[in-house]
Amino acid sequence: MRPQGRTAGHDPAGGTERGHTRGDHGMSKALIIGGGIAGTVTAMALHKAGIEAEVFEAYPTGADDVGAFLVVFANGLEALRVVDAHDPVAAHSFPARRIAVFGHDGTKVAERPIAGSGTGPGPRTLRRATLYQVLHAEAARRGIPVHHGKRLVGAETVASAGGKRVVAAFADGSRAEGDLLIGADGLHSVTRTLIDPAAPRPRHTGQHTVCGYTRATGAEPAAETYTMIRGDRAVFGCTRAPDDEIWWFANIPGAESDRTALQAVGPGEWRDRVAARFPGDATPAAALVRATGDRVIVSSAYDIATTPTWYDDTKVVLGDAAHAAAPNAAQGASMAIEDGIVLARCLRDHTDPRTAFAAYEKLRRERVEKVVAASAGLAARTGPQGPGRPATGPAGGGADGSDWLTDYRIEW
Repeated sequence: MRPQGRTAGHDPAGGTERGHTRGDHGMSKALIIGGGIAGTVTAMALHKAGIEAEVFEAYPTGADDVGAFLVVFANGLEALRVVDAHDPVAAHSFPARRIAVFGHDGTKVAERPIAGSGTGPGPRTLRRATLYQVLHAEAARRGIPVHHGKRLVGAETVASAGGKRVVAAFADGSRAEGDLLIGADGLHSVTRTLIDPAAPRPRHTGQHTVCGYTRATGAEPAAETYTMIRGDRAVFGCTRAPDDEIWWFANIPGAESDRTALQAVGPGEWRDRVAARFPGDATPAAALVRATGDRVIVSSAYDIATTPTWYDDTKVVLGDAAHAAAPNAAQGASMAIEDGIVLARCLRDHTDPRTAFAAYEKLRRERVEKVVAASAGLAARTGPQGPGRPATGPAGGGADGSDWLTDYRIEW
């Protein structure tokens, strides 16, 4: 296994490919399937590389999981800085620099800095919908078109005078043509199955992730801190926003359910299910959950340990479409951002898509599959880990204070 380094120039794939501002890439247009984090960042990175991109989003709007929140860590923030999108994201989020861990009896058992907070920008917390809105505003400012209501149903590689092209077909009957197609279409990716009909399906981890918001008083966590409670039957985490609203999450056991089935269970029932995981605990977890109103968001947790085939001659996948991780490590957004920057750099530096795709996979596969494995390890056990960093084992920080996960940097 190659050593994990701090920059993409010294990362799992070895050497860096840089030194151009535009490059003789020989590609003029990319079709990006999916207007979430991965797709929008990839479009901005391609714009920086001098390659035209259009984004095709299946949903009428881009703000799914409207109430859920996420963390962007130092590695994701520094990747956003490459495409000059760090500042608007920072402006719409709030920091967290420490994790405080409590046992079920209310005793503090650990406190430490969050990984990456001492070597760069500290992690930022924001709602998923806010991140979408910020990134879409940045894409619009740069003149990148985003088309909504475009659900991919097929893609065909065709010959042309200038070489191979790809034609995408959408459920509304429309079509689009480009030099390459990038599948940023998430966990249940259509692009992944078009590349490889035998691609593995997402694996349900046996958990539901439940998020909520409350203004309950008397149990506020410290500022800029994630408070993690290791209960007897579940782990609960919360943080305090600048307006003193408490944002909380819990991972609880649950059978696989689609979004419709999850939404059919009312917020009161979800509150009861989460609170019931902390019976008799001398912590504020159950009280915070019960004090929450109807702003409760639930999702099933999945991962994909490995996707054997990431690309063909004209199509490639990235983000959750290629390597979905369980939510326990909270690195999904940051991995998607990294993917988009690295793929765009490879497309800038190579003259045909397949060669660029191979370079991108070489630079990314080892790292992202290590993240998936680390997050799966966290999901498999109840422990005091907070967002983003396994506490022990090979995925943790080094003895010198370095951290392979959050110290990663991309050289453009």
